[in-house]
Amino acid sequence: MPTQRFRISTSNRRQIIDITSQVQEAVGAAGCDQGLACISVPHCTCTVYVNENESGLVADMLQLISQVAGGGSWRHNRIDNNAEAHLVAALMGNSVCVPLSGGQVELGTWQRIMLIELDGPRERRVTVTVVPD
Repeated sequence: MPTQRFRISTSNRRQIIDITSQVQEAVGAAGCDQGLACISVPHCTCTVYVNENESGLVADMLQLISQVAGGGSWRHNRIDNNAEAHLVAALMGNSVCVPLSGGQVELGTWQRIMLIELDGPRERRVTVTVVPD
């Protein structure tokens, strides 16, 4: 089956979670040896990216998000006070694609697949679509 889904429960307003192992499990369940895996989140206030999962870098990413979008006078906040989450998600995007080799996600030594919660806590859905080579 080329598309797999899983859920992640977040516990903070802003939070970064390493989802690499769950993505790898989904890739394994798809049964594809070579190709691409597209990891996406069907949400407007959540994003995924690839980078190192080092505690200082994770804290720096959360600080950068606050510096880029925090403190603005955003019109959307009149509705539900989460404009910053929408804006950051729009800048970062809701998906990443990674190559598959030997049935494994092919990442660099320090690379991990990370989910950023921007408007939690919530339960988030992650979709892994595998495209065979």
